[in-house]
Amino acid sequence: MVGTNVKAETKSLMDKRSALESEMNSIIARLSQFPGAPGLSGNLIDSEGFPRSDIDVPLVRAERRRLAELRNDYTDVTDKINQNIHILHSTRLGNHKNSETVASTPSQNVLVSLSPNSMDVDVLVSRPFAVVDEISDASPAVEDGLQLGDQILKFGNVEAGENLLHRLASEAQSSMGQTVPVVIMRQGTVINLTVTPRTWQGRGLLGCHFRIL
Repeated sequence: MVGTNVKAETKSLMDKRSALESEMNSIIARLSQFPGAPGLSGNLIDSEGFPRSDIDVPLVRAERRRLAELRNDYTDVTDKINQNIHILHSTRLGNHKNSETVASTPSQNVLVSLSPNSMDVDVLVSRPFAVVDEISDASPAVEDGLQLGDQILKFGNVEAGENLLHRLASEAQSSMGQTVPVVIMRQGTVINLTVTPRTWQGRGLLGCHFRIL
């Protein structure tokens, strides 16, 4: 009974997280919708120290505040999901320890199946295959939420395997201007976010460097 309640709660949390992601993406798109747009951290004053006349400064500030609130909510929801996944995984191990061998080495994936109301939701926690070891200020990577030290579990369709640097570059190039789902590990917590490869004043489409692990 406890497992069923946890599964149902996790499905509800996943739906909530998807809604948060959608709203965050909408705000980011509005803040970055034209060349010279303020983005997530651009200046709101001109070279003479006056509020910029080409944007609605109060609206931009309100959008940024709302985005910060959504990110906090997103972190809280993700933490709760991860806690539930650990509970379900522990239950699964206990129920099948005599009939099933579960690999626990870092090189293996752990698949946790959640089935509330006969709806299957699979949560795949993979081993990290790359880490963000360089990231530029005001880059698309920073604006979209990546941080130095983030470990990459999945980048679009790219997961652990061969020719990773080439595959990552190809994924970013082919997705230019489009959102790419990314799964990262940050301080032991699995986080889902999206990045949008795009041209900016710096190098590359993201402004960060991935070191293959």
